[in-house]
Amino acid sequence: MSTQSDKLGYNGDCSTNRKPSETMRLIVTTFVGIVFGFFIGISFPALTTKLNLPSNLLPSIDVSYIEDKHAGGNAQSFIKKNNSISSQHQLLNDTLKIWVPSNPRGAERLPPAIIDAESDFYLRRLWGEPSEDLTSKPKYLVTFTVGYDQKNNIDAAVKKFSGNFTILLFHYDGRTTEWDEFEWSKQAIHVSVNKQTKWWYAKRFLHPDIVAPYDYIFIWDEDLGVEHFNAEEYLKLVRKHGLEISQPGLEPNKGLTWQMTKRRGDREVHKETEEKPGWCSDPHLPPCAAFVEIMAPVFSRDAWRCVWHMIQNDLVHGWGLDFALRKCVEPAHEKIGVVDSQWIIHQSIPSLGNQGETQSGRPPWQGVRERCRKEWTMFQSRLASAENAYYKAVGIDLFNSTSA
Repeated sequence: MSTQSDKLGYNGDCSTNRKPSETMRLIVTTFVGIVFGFFIGISFPALTTKLNLPSNLLPSIDVSYIEDKHAGGNAQSFIKKNNSISSQHQLLNDTLKIWVPSNPRGAERLPPAIIDAESDFYLRRLWGEPSEDLTSKPKYLVTFTVGYDQKNNIDAAVKKFSGNFTILLFHYDGRTTEWDEFEWSKQAIHVSVNKQTKWWYAKRFLHPDIVAPYDYIFIWDEDLGVEHFNAEEYLKLVRKHGLEISQPGLEPNKGLTWQMTKRRGDREVHKETEEKPGWCSDPHLPPCAAFVEIMAPVFSRDAWRCVWHMIQNDLVHGWGLDFALRKCVEPAHEKIGVVDSQWIIHQSIPSLGNQGETQSGRPPWQGVRERCRKEWTMFQSRLASAENAYYKAVGIDLFNSTSA
């Protein structure tokens, strides 16, 4: 008869005898699994998974809500906790990067629905609902480049423009607050930089995406008599005759330079004229057609988008621009014209010229006029060079094609 101790000893002997075989089985199984897994792994190409999830699934922070909810010093701890949570999503965020090549330049990383690429000059409140800020949206924009000495003339001019117009004054003499003697000035936009021209202002403050809400943009001098002008009636004629670039006719007896801009008393609009012999190589080209002056031009939204890009950043007087406006509409001799039945008087007040500097005993206006002429030559040269470079790039021999 066996004892309890014998049973224990026997059991121990049996356990000892099986242990080596079980250990070996475990080692072999593990090795086979590793090898099998290795071959499975190298049998498949590497996969890159990119998740595209809407941004509203990711955590966001309303800071103003946190400040109100966690007043008394707890806001900072809340943000730290939230940052800790956000760090856990860092790897996920790396796969959610946005890149939209069709977005405006510089905004490719933004979701298209958040982009607001255009702006305006509408005045808004500092309180209330944004959707309730505007009781009306002016459809047109008129700009004047002004000095305070011409305040009465500008006051008369502004009154010719209805509430459908945003009024924008560019001040070249630094005097702005004095204009508040006029009630309309309190709702106007004022931009002030000393001794700058309207084309300097236009290039910097009238970007096409800023003035996009406006159907037409008036870019006018300060020395225009408007007794016979009404802006709303003017635009009716512009639309009727399909003008993309236009100006009011000029009083025939007051400082005319070009026959094209001379008012004709027997019609609403004219689009061509006869000039001095030899001035027009083609009856459809400036200054016999497709031509307005730069003192009082009016642009459609689309035409201005083109013209703005043609204005040279360093050429501030705009001389030569009038001959090149035709580049921006087609056919230019039909879409550029002068409105005769709404006409103005050019008073030829050299107020901006007096903002120049006296040099070598010469009056300030002489230096300004010399700069104007120089800029005209420079603009013509740049435009010709740019056109030649374009035609050469696309394989067109401009000389041979014009001489053929």
